[in-house]
Amino acid sequence: MAKLNLGQKLINIFKLNKVNQEFFDDLEDILVESDMGVGVSVDIVKELKEHAAVKKITGEENIIGLLKEIISGKILEYNFKLDNDNLVLILFLGVNGVGKTTTIAKTANFIKENYPGKGIILSAADTFRAAAIEQLKIHGERLGVRVVSQEHGSDPGAVIFDTIESAKAKGEKVILADTAGRMHNRVNLVKELQKIDKIIKNRIEKDNYLKFLVIDSTTGQNGLNQAEIFNEAIGIDAVVMAKSDSSAKGGIAAAISGKLGLPFVFIGTGEKYGDLKQFSKDEYLDNLLNV
Repeated sequence: MAKLNLGQKLINIFKLNKVNQEFFDDLEDILVESDMGVGVSVDIVKELKEHAAVKKITGEENIIGLLKEIISGKILEYNFKLDNDNLVLILFLGVNGVGKTTTIAKTANFIKENYPGKGIILSAADTFRAAAIEQLKIHGERLGVRVVSQEHGSDPGAVIFDTIESAKAKGEKVILADTAGRMHNRVNLVKELQKIDKIIKNRIEKDNYLKFLVIDSTTGQNGLNQAEIFNEAIGIDAVVMAKSDSSAKGGIAAAISGKLGLPFVFIGTGEKYGDLKQFSKDEYLDNLLNV
């Protein structure tokens, strides 16, 4: 039997309760179950309760509209633009299995379609997994995008360095760089990322160096934990929500933006290269709440 999403659960509690204390208690429970986290869920329900009392709102449609407005205030959007002609490097972070390498390919396709002529290069700096290097090469061939790589086990910082120098030599304007995500060895991961971060900062202008964290929208509160770890390691500019086409509970965006102040930049909606679009919190919340 398919699990109910947040919007369906909302409809059910309206059937069971009037807008009273029991309703708000049930709402808090389903927000927590939808991966918004306890703290954010408590804040949302408290604000909803106060607004509903002041505005004397009791109807289902008005309550859901007010709930959407309150949750929207917790979620941040990142306005992605490539509006100068200098070399831009986007470093993609994330644990293994979240769809990071595929997201890089989708981002390359997005940039090709929306910023034609920019010149894109992929950097296979996840040298820990041979499969990641091969996967990126396959995507590069399919997309007609050049890939810089070295052998499995090579120094990731050296791959990044070579990619930057190669891009500058050939006049390419966008580097999309993969990284390892082996969370079972957190200390080594953080050290490796900090080394890569230092190499990039010495060669790319500050405003043209972006760090995007890829999370799997189905992983729940693990996504928040991952965001905390990577943000503490080298800082994150924005989050990409991958695999949102699945039966995800989906509230993790409110948890990550609400607790860490991180915005969302892209959302992956399917398997194809074209299934990546800029994150819109209105659209995201309409889907989440079945509006």
